[in-house]
Amino acid sequence: MKVCITSKGPGPDDMMEERFGRAPFFIFFDTEGEEHNAVENPFASGAGGVGPRAAQVLIDNGAKAVVTGNVGGNALGALRAAGISIYFLREPGTVKAAFQQFKDGKLTEAV
Repeated sequence: MKVCITSKGPGPDDMMEERFGRAPFFIFFDTEGEEHNAVENPFASGAGGVGPRAAQVLIDNGAKAVVTGNVGGNALGALRAAGISIYFLREPGTVKAAFQQFKDGKLTEAV
């Protein structure tokens, strides 16, 4: 399964970004092989309405889940419509640590 972690930078040792639509990078992990790749969010500095457009980046990259700190209402609707599970993590930490918490089942899916 492909999981996206919102990130301040392009690597797994970078800090997780708490804002979904404004995240500078999305880091996608494969839960099977634990490989990862970073995709720059082209909408991070947009004027408005960035959440649904950022959600499209996840859809295009095949994400089935996202771990982030907060998701706006429009992005939430777009992610849910695409069948992407949303997990909130509001503690500061690295992308790698967030992915590990996801893998260990320590995060609860948003309802």
